[in-house]
Amino acid sequence: MRKLITGLTLALSMAGSLWAQEVLAPEPAIESTIQSQIDAFLQDDFETAFTFAGPNIRNMFRTPENFGAMVQQGYPMVWRPDSVTFGDLRSIAGGLYQTVILTDGAGNLHYLDYRMSMIDGQWRISGVQILQAPEVAA
Repeated sequence: MRKLITGLTLALSMAGSLWAQEVLAPEPAIESTIQSQIDAFLQDDFETAFTFAGPNIRNMFRTPENFGAMVQQGYPMVWRPDSVTFGDLRSIAGGLYQTVILTDGAGNLHYLDYRMSMIDGQWRISGVQILQAPEVAA
């Protein structure tokens, strides 16, 4: 039993270190890439918006039209935000994640994590994940 508890404790401590994160200084080029894609969405310019996507996303959706349809249906707050605010840039398990806070037309806040990759000297978006909004204590 003692070996089991020791083993579980060790495993949990090692797993926690895999997800350790470091908050980094803002990176204007990352923020510019994300803002430029959002600006393209606001113009329904899916061809330009698609250029900011990393190869993995481009391969998955194959065309700007498919990509645009996915964003309109799955990420409407990205397609038509009322406001965009950049949160922390974090390094997690070797990846860079930029938190973006979007306000939609109804005034709802949406927190997203953009995974960023350097491709041929340019920042590209490798994935976007919708985060649970932080709870606000009274």
